[in-house]
Amino acid sequence: QVQLVESGGGLVQAGDSLRLSCAASGGTFSLYIMGWFRQAPGKEREFVATISRNGGVTFYADSVKGRFTISRDNAKNTVYLQMNSLKPEETAVYSCAAESTTGVPHRRVSDYDYWGQGTQVTVSS
Repeated sequence: QVQLVESGGGLVQAGDSLRLSCAASGGTFSLYIMGWFRQAPGKEREFVATISRNGGVTFYADSVKGRFTISRDNAKNTVYLQMNSLKPEETAVYSCAAESTTGVPHRRVSDYDYWGQGTQVTVSS
């Protein structure tokens, strides 16, 4: 079973950038599909980005395409989310997740087996 710990959140202004990290332990990181999700107050958790085991395939939510980049370093057991040109409406708790069954990048919350506790990202206008 893998444990996931996010870091890198904070308070930024609209248009700023942040890089989130998610460190994994307790499992074979390179075997997991990894994803980033976010949940704003009063809203459902939503998909942001996902990456394949070797990092060669990525998918993004339409709302973040061209501004966010997901990447991973299997030697460091870490997945990243580089977020540029942040918007106030992207204020949320950002969580990483791991999927161990299918080996295929997924967008659905229900497809992921393990979750981190999340890191708060607040974007002021």
